[in-house]
Amino acid sequence: MAELAQLIDSEVFLAYATYTTIVVLKMMLMSVVTAFYRMTRKAFANPEDASTHGKGENAKKYLRTDPDVERARRVHLNDLENIVPFVIIGLLYALSGPDLFTALLHFRIFVGSRVFHTISYLVPLPQPSRGMSWLVGYAVTISMAYRLLSMSLHL
Repeated sequence: MAELAQLIDSEVFLAYATYTTIVVLKMMLMSVVTAFYRMTRKAFANPEDASTHGKGENAKKYLRTDPDVERARRVHLNDLENIVPFVIIGLLYALSGPDLFTALLHFRIFVGSRVFHTISYLVPLPQPSRGMSWLVGYAVTISMAYRLLSMSLHL
């Protein structure tokens, strides 16, 4: 138990906590961005939301999709698909006692790739900018997973 307490107090774990907080907050911000687009574009998915802008048949015109809303939703979905594995694998990686420099490199590159992915998706920037930013973040998570498996694989 003392070893776990030392790992949690380590600089690597603090770096993990910092960078994980940044990407989780970024992911949470995408909910706000999606809501903003829904409100400003008056494009709602639920009848009760549309009814705040009209009654009866008039409200039905607000039950629609909007390209900007859908784009923000796709960014959020992509965040869920990539940040959740990073949080889990990153925690195990941070607790495995990696070198601080290497851990910081992993964490910073992942955060940078996710921020750039969001920008390239929302602006939108031409491909392959979004695809490359996704690939970089994905590769970082795979790199941490590979290190964990190579350290602890007992076959």
